[in-house]
Amino acid sequence: PILKSLEQGLSANKIEMLAGIINGTGNFILTEMRDKGRDFADVLKEAQALGYAEADPTFDVEGIDAAHKLAILASIAFGCKLQFDKVSTEGISKIKGEDVAFATELGYSIKHLGIAKQTDGKIQMRVHPTLIPKTRLLANVDGVMNAVLVKGNAVGPTLYYGAGAGDEATASAVIADLVDIIKGTVSDDILGWQSFEAMPHQAVDEIESIFYLRLLATDKPGVLADITTIFAKHNISVEAVIQKQIDAQNNAHIAIITNQVKTGEINAAVDEIQKNDFIQETVKIIHVETLD
Repeated sequence: PILKSLEQGLSANKIEMLAGIINGTGNFILTEMRDKGRDFADVLKEAQALGYAEADPTFDVEGIDAAHKLAILASIAFGCKLQFDKVSTEGISKIKGEDVAFATELGYSIKHLGIAKQTDGKIQMRVHPTLIPKTRLLANVDGVMNAVLVKGNAVGPTLYYGAGAGDEATASAVIADLVDIIKGTVSDDILGWQSFEAMPHQAVDEIESIFYLRLLATDKPGVLADITTIFAKHNISVEAVIQKQIDAQNNAHIAIITNQVKTGEINAAVDEIQKNDFIQETVKIIHVETLD
């Protein structure tokens, strides 16, 4: 349905951005982790038993399936060639219960989003876990349901919602395509383009975002000061912070929300933070999208 909407219903618009939950398996897993406090591996087994995930779930949980779908959506929305290799892709297999809990406390929900934007003649395509404010519609799309937010220059934001996993949902989509073929309504040209063009892509390091960071650090005086000093060197400010002591070794989880910065800057800052001996495990980085 979303493809037909892009091809037909939104044909009078220049598409500026689309962002969506486009893999029902991943959404089911994240919903169960948030609502029932379950861990990733446990929910994945249930998803496989229910037929939502394949015996080899790699395409679903590592974002490959979503990346393929996003490349197709972006190709139709922006009139560009299919370029799967240009989609920056990260899965959900490394999301921990601590991330889900911190997101909830900070007023967000973690969703596995596919995002495509066109700005200044360049496009960006990325699939990754994302913190979304609970007040946004996409943050409340749960279970195996999918939804795609599309912003057009004329119509503004529109949302398309439906089941994204399971036998019946898949069969419905396949049958709809077959009916179009039988009716002869399938066209070689989409949205009036005779051929899709290769468009320049925005470098990942140049993409701007708000970020969530989770650090496991020794709880001692000066740790937060050292972290904020490193942030300042990279022009990063802290919008929110939560610290919780978690073990007898005096280690604490620290969750931080930054201002909007370039991906390259946050990566450079985290690399520098990671070198300190008070950091006990790899720092977790997750995008935050307000979807304004």
